[in-house]
Amino acid sequence: MSGPAKSAPTAVFDRRAVSRHRDRAAPGLDQHEFLLREVAERLADRLDDVKRRFPLALDVGCHTGQMARQLGRRGGIEALVRCDLSPAMAARAGPFAVAADEEALPFAEESFDLVLSCLSLHWVNDLPGALVQVRRALKPDGLFLAAMLGGDSLAELRASFAEAEIAEEGGLSPRVSPFADVRDAGHLLQRAGFALPVVDTDAITVSYGNPGRLMADLRGMGESNAVAERRKGFTRRATLGAAQARYRALFGGADGHVACTFRVLYLTAWAPHPSQQKALAPGSARARLADALGTTEIPAGDKAKP
Repeated sequence: MSGPAKSAPTAVFDRRAVSRHRDRAAPGLDQHEFLLREVAERLADRLDDVKRRFPLALDVGCHTGQMARQLGRRGGIEALVRCDLSPAMAARAGPFAVAADEEALPFAEESFDLVLSCLSLHWVNDLPGALVQVRRALKPDGLFLAAMLGGDSLAELRASFAEAEIAEEGGLSPRVSPFADVRDAGHLLQRAGFALPVVDTDAITVSYGNPGRLMADLRGMGESNAVAERRKGFTRRATLGAAQARYRALFGGADGHVACTFRVLYLTAWAPHPSQQKALAPGSARARLADALGTTEIPAGDKAKP
């Protein structure tokens, strides 16, 4: 008898909607790419600390090539393959670009020395599966560098729409995608089989003249609501107006501008290789910590004498 069938990952996001939003945003992305440029630059800077060359690299979720433009000659990259869920984005991304789903990467195992991803993985339903595919696409001792939105990103927008919908429509609907936090991301890297995983976070706060400008930027970046359980159709004008009013009241400054926070998670990990450092097994230390500290070791369960 065969074992029980594995259940498919819960579809938190409507991936077709994500692709449509990116297709729609692609022609005018140059006017809204400030966040992509900023995060791509910060991600590329991390290669300066790695004294290695990565001749063949892959950019997963490349948008229109922001990551490639920030990389320049960093990392000794000789060829950069790019892919994006949106065919329209990939068409504008430059050479060696293809339309491909992060959840079904079409690359052979152990193909790349480096895999990068800038602000794309937060729209993936099966993130553990996508990370496994990235790890398999890396050569042994290959490097994975990624940035994704996480934590309390867009907390101001969430709070404003929540209050507006309760007041105008008597209930809430999912408007902003659920985000992973640092601990989640670290566990997922370990689960995917990566070695030496590190996750850190950075907050980017942006000031807008009005909340409508923020919403226009999100649409222009292809970051419109694609949560599977979202309400279909257009937002009521009364709800939209109430949300903008609440945004100004809760998060507006003396100059009339409003703040928006993007919490970015940076993921660093390596494909396993025998040469990598490994944690020592318990009890294998050659020196006693008590000796190093100049103190007396007390066995567990014993109490220090007065």
